Amino acid sequence: GSLMKGADSVSLSVAQNLLEIASGLNMIDKVVRHYYLTGKKMNSYMTLIQLQMSLPQILEQADALVKAVDAIKLAQPIGDGVGPMVASKFISETPMQPIAKDTVLGITEYKARTLYVIKAEGPMGYVGQPGVAIQKVIEEMGVPISTIIMVDAASKLEGEKTGEIAEGVGAAIGGTGVEKFEIEEVASKHKIPVYAVLVKEGELDVLATMKKEITDAVQKVVGMVARIVEEKTKEGDKILLAGIGNTLRIGQ
Repeated sequence: GSLMKGADSVSLSVAQNLLEIASGLNMIDKVVRHYYLTGKKMNSYMTLIQLQMSLPQILEQADALVKAVDAIKLAQPIGDGVGPMVASKFISETPMQPIAKDTVLGITEYKARTLYVIKAEGPMGYVGQPGVAIQKVIEEMGVPISTIIMVDAASKLEGEKTGEIAEGVGAAIGGTGVEKFEIEEVASKHKIPVYAVLVKEGELDVLATMKKEITDAVQKVVGMVARIVEEKTKEGDKILLAGIGNTLRIGQ
């Protein structure tokens, strides 16, 4: 922030994202170098063979980060924005309020229920703090949430197609696991069921400009969320919908 005085909020978030990409590439370089030098120092062919066997996956990760630079530099929506994009479909004209760092909350009526929608604040490239936000709605605001629905991108396996949708239960959120724990702790404490809808994406899809297969999946996910609301909740319920992911160029 201090290096970019006067920059608008989107440009600042783009710079932060690019810094994270550079840090990721630097870490890949350091890890590969570590195993190469360790194998050389110990005269261990097995270490070098293990490194060589892992290189295709490592290079795929590095390639994804390099390709992400162009999308993020141009401030285009990326594959990881599928969760916030779904959330935005439910709150179009609803005024949003800050609920946690870089995270906003919108409250709207939907199918005779009250929908509390959480996403990172757009159109900046943030992922926000959905775990903190969910805790605040349930515990600080004291809202008697009956159901939590989470939408996020998920890593696909080889043989699966980008844009495939999976439905399940539990907190759908990646990262270090801290936020997953925060969400599941508060849900468990208040006996709130958590439903997850995931859009499968490849390593190269998550940080690259959002593909057509992913944007096509958005409307299907909106329909699945609507079905969960109809089947798993009743009129008058208060439901929390969290769109997890980077909300670059995806406004409220």
